[in-house]
Amino acid sequence: MSRNSREWEAPPQVPADHYVSSDIYVEQEVFDLEIDRIFRCQWKFACHESELPEKGDFRTVNHAEWPLLIHRGMDGVVRAFLNVCSHRSSLVATAPRGNAKVLTCFFHLWGFDSTGACNEITKPDGYSQCGAVSKGNMGLREVKCSVSLGMVFVNMDDEAEEFDTYVGNALEQLIEPMGTEPLEVFHLHRVQVNGNWKQWQETNMELYHEWGHVVNRTTSIMAKKYHEREWSVHPNGHGWLAPFKVEYTNYKGWDQRDALTLPGLTPGEFRVVDLFPNTTVIVRGSVIRIDTTIPVVPGITILEQRGLGIKGESAEDRRTRQKHHNQFWGPLGRNLSEDVIFVDAVAQANKRRAGLWGIFARHENMMSQDDEIMRAYYRVWSALMGRPASNPLGRDVVAAMPTMSMEGPVK
Repeated sequence: MSRNSREWEAPPQVPADHYVSSDIYVEQEVFDLEIDRIFRCQWKFACHESELPEKGDFRTVNHAEWPLLIHRGMDGVVRAFLNVCSHRSSLVATAPRGNAKVLTCFFHLWGFDSTGACNEITKPDGYSQCGAVSKGNMGLREVKCSVSLGMVFVNMDDEAEEFDTYVGNALEQLIEPMGTEPLEVFHLHRVQVNGNWKQWQETNMELYHEWGHVVNRTTSIMAKKYHEREWSVHPNGHGWLAPFKVEYTNYKGWDQRDALTLPGLTPGEFRVVDLFPNTTVIVRGSVIRIDTTIPVVPGITILEQRGLGIKGESAEDRRTRQKHHNQFWGPLGRNLSEDVIFVDAVAQANKRRAGLWGIFARHENMMSQDDEIMRAYYRVWSALMGRPASNPLGRDVVAAMPTMSMEGPVK
């Protein structure tokens, strides 16, 4: 039967880690705390090293509302810096990408080498009476940086644990397909999603939503062993799902992806790896997609998606790989637009607290549509934020009925 307002507003009668409050998606206070306690303290995917193929190549990115500069030094090492000049705090690099042996700030032409050391101060004699302003102590602010399987990760916290410790063995499903042959980005696009950054990440973890995709219903859910895959949940909010074979020919007009199989995969094999807080790597037999998001405000997110193929392959193979990518993930593909619509639909309901709760209470013995990956994700989120995702603002809530546990009513 339908519910009245008191019943609608009452928290779900499940354990507290089985649901979240819509406050985590819409409230500025929560968003600001996420920037400080998650994005500036956790490892975050920045770009792929193939975007910096030559010595001196750089990319500028926005991370945790701070501008970063990712640079391949003249020694071949990839480093990350705050894209901020130590003189007057101007941006050093203003283009999204380029090549520079010396990083020169356009404002006053101060220069920095590829290790971040200041090697040029325009008319330095003007600072002769101020010993604190000299090349030796005006270097750029370096940011922790790590390259793993071609993926460049950054962390704003100088005291953060090393990336390999942070990620543990959560990347083991990607070692062969991403670490055997050199890969390169052949497709990069950005989409403005009118929803919260976590809502996009949820679409890559909560596979129950695949019932909403026409293509996924036919090629995946109806394929053999789809429901027999088991989630592997890792520390720090990471996780991956056991592989299976997608039946692409179940969708009228599509061919099976038996060609151009990436190293370590069987034809048509699908793998997915989720990394806390907001990066997902999806492997579909012949092509790889990396998703990451840039939070703008609580209700606006920039989604970045990269398609990867084998570097140096023939033009014919690349065209086939691009076709495979675009069928699902191109701007006109069958998955991307639907996922964006899903997020938008939830975000619209969350506005003004029309929708109050998101429920992640499915238990399927850790199989594909079990919600444990979501529960684990929000347990980590809650610990880092110092407040529960089920009630992050400490609101007074009134239960509509006796509190329930997974075993039954609590007496």
